Amino acid sequence: WTSFSVAKSITSTLVGAALKDGHIKSMDDKVSDYIPEMKGSAYDDVSIRQLLTMTSGVKWNEDYADPKSDVARAGLEPVVGGVNPIVAYMKRLPREAAPGTKFVYKTGETDLAGILVSRATGKTLAQYASEKIWKPYGMEQDAIWVRDTAGHERGGCCMSISLRDYGRIGQFMLDGGAGQLPPDFVAKATTKRVDTVPGGATGGYGYFWWMAPDGYDARGIFGQMIHINPAENLVIVTN
Repeated sequence: WTSFSVAKSITSTLVGAALKDGHIKSMDDKVSDYIPEMKGSAYDDVSIRQLLTMTSGVKWNEDYADPKSDVARAGLEPVVGGVNPIVAYMKRLPREAAPGTKFVYKTGETDLAGILVSRATGKTLAQYASEKIWKPYGMEQDAIWVRDTAGHERGGCCMSISLRDYGRIGQFMLDGGAGQLPPDFVAKATTKRVDTVPGGATGGYGYFWWMAPDGYDARGIFGQMIHINPAENLVIVTN
C-alpha cells in the first residue's frame, strides 16, 4: 500500500540514523554542507533542523490542483547536466522569510532531505532504510520506494509497504529507534517545534511528524496514517 507523505516521517528517521552513525555531524549543519549545488541559493543559510521543520523561509506552492505549482513541477523536471532535478528546481526558488520564522508545507524539502541523507551516507535511501530499519527490526516484507526522474528515491513520497510493516515502523518509534537512532532523537523529532497554524490554534509539527492530542502521526494525503500514542503504548495504522 502506497504511503504518499507517510514517507516523509521515515526520511526524518533516516536523518536520525545518519546522525547516530556520524554521517551527519549536527542538525545545525547547513543544507549546502551536504549538497554543495545549493551554495548561493536561498538554502545556503538553511540548517538541517529548519529543513526538517519546513521553516526554511523559501517560497513554495503545494497546491495539488494547480499544474503550475511547485509541487507539480518539481517532480517532473528533466535531468540536465547530471544534476538531480529536485536539487536543480529547489536551487532556483526565492526566499520569502528568514530561516526559522515561517512554516510552509513543502514536499520538495523532504525530497531534498532524502538527497541529503544519500549524500551524507553514500548510500541510496532504500539501502540505508534496509540497513537501519528493515533488517534490524525484522520487517516482514520488502518495501518499494518511488524514484524521481534521476532515479533517486523521493524522500517526500510514496513508499509501498505492507500494513503490518507500517505498524512495525510505529513500534520502532515507540522503542526509541531500537538502538538505530540517537537516544533522544525520537523525543526531539516528535515534539512540537513549530505551529502549523498561526497562533498555534491546532496541532504542530516536529521533524516531519505531525502532532496529535494524544501523540504524533505520520500522515499521507489520502488518509494514510501511522498514529502513535506513547502513553498507551499504542500504534494505529490506517490506509
